[in-house]
This record gives sequence, C-alpha cells and structure tokens, in this order.
Amino acid sequence: MIIDVHGHWGPWFFHTDVADAAVNLRVMDECGIDVQLVSAVEAVVYDPLTGNPALLPVLEAQPRLRGLLVVDPRDLDLAASQLSSLLPTGLFVGAKIHTHYAGSPGGSAAMADALTLLASYDLPVLVHTWGEEIVDLADVVARVDGARVVAAHLGGPSWPLAPEAARRSDRIWFEPCWSTPAPGRIRWVLDRIGPERLMFGSDATLIHPAVTLGAIRAAELSPVEEELVMWRNAAELFGLGDAQTLRQPGIQTPSSTV
Repeated sequence: MIIDVHGHWGPWFFHTDVADAAVNLRVMDECGIDVQLVSAVEAVVYDPLTGNPALLPVLEAQPRLRGLLVVDPRDLDLAASQLSSLLPTGLFVGAKIHTHYAGSPGGSAAMADALTLLASYDLPVLVHTWGEEIVDLADVVARVDGARVVAAHLGGPSWPLAPEAARRSDRIWFEPCWSTPAPGRIRWVLDRIGPERLMFGSDATLIHPAVTLGAIRAAELSPVEEELVMWRNAAELFGLGDAQTLRQPGIQTPSSTV
C-alpha cells in the first residue's frame, strides 16, 4: 500500500503533457501508488478562486485521487468561503499552502492566520517548505491550537533542520520529495525524527514518483517503518481509512516497488 500525500493535477507553465488526470493514474500505476492527494496547479500558481472548483469533476471521476484545497493566506475570506462550500462534497481531505507562490513564508503572521482557519475545520494541511522556514513553520504550528501540518520537501536544501523542526512541535510531519535529493538524507532524518513523523510524497506530476521512491529504497526501511511511512501515517492524519478500504484491485503493493 502506498499513499502519496503530495500530488498535483493540471498543466504546469513549463510542461505541456501533464494536464490530464490520466497522467496521474499512469505514473501511479508505474510506481504502485494506490491513492494520491492532489491540488489543482491552477489554484497553486494562479488563483484558488477558479482552480479549486476545477478539481471537483476530476475527483468525482477518479476515486484514487483525493483533493487538497489550496489556501492563499493573503485571501482568507475566499478560503473560508471555499472551505464551507467544497468540504461538504467529501472530496477534499486536506489543504495545501505554497509559501512562495502565495508570498507567505512559513513563519509569517499570515501563515498563522491560515493555520488557525484550517484548524477550525480540523483540516490537515501540506505546506511547501524551502530553507530555514521549516523551523519557523514549526514554531507557528506550536502556537496555533489544533494545527496539523505536513512540511513538504523537508525544507529542500535545509533538510538537516527537520529534526529541530520536529522538536518544536509534535503536530508537524514531514514529506521528503525533491528533484535533486542528497544521498542518505531519508535515513539520516528518519533516525532522528522517527518513522511516525515521515510520510511519502512525490510532487507528481511535476516530478516522477520514482525519484522519491528511489530515495526511500536507499534508506532500507524496516517493515514497520515502511508501513508507517508509505501509508499508515498519511491514512491516519488525513482520515483515509484502513488498507483494505483504500487498496484498489490490480495495483502493485509497496513491497514490489520500494
């Protein structure tokens, strides 16, 4: 069983072949991914107003895809409106905040306000982190009651700061996708934060999931670590159910890919 907590649907401004959900499903099948949490690229890089609703028919047609509702901390009135209207569909299981596109660093007051709003809906959120903001984000999470955050990319080149971020709050988890990962990164972080705090994410369709799967394979996870990292942590945080509920017929198991 594999749950990918960091996926996207829609065309990127520097690619032309990733607009169709069929691309998501193809790479999921290639890598044995059962369920992928996706945000609309349009909502991430351009406008949540149009991007979030555009994802609805895709989620309705593809039960292996679950939605992440993109929140721009600079426009929380829109976020509150969309949370009220889109969450009742049952198709969105979490939120997504991209700190750079939204101009709202992990340690900013705007981020604190956004996390406060999402906590009021008891909604976990995947937050883009790059650089030292991974620690700043953890400090904000610690201050916001009920906030539950997955720090995407492990802070990129600042991944050695992940253990410090984990110490700042017990309500922040970590996801390791990166297009140019450093050797030994996954094992080093895992040994310091524990397998309960790490979960698989790919950044598909921007990055092929094989990149992160290869990094995880190199970390030589134990069976217990593999279960937690590859699906159980995500299933519990995002309320996705057990393995029997999630597994789709004909999909490879993690043991054949990791």
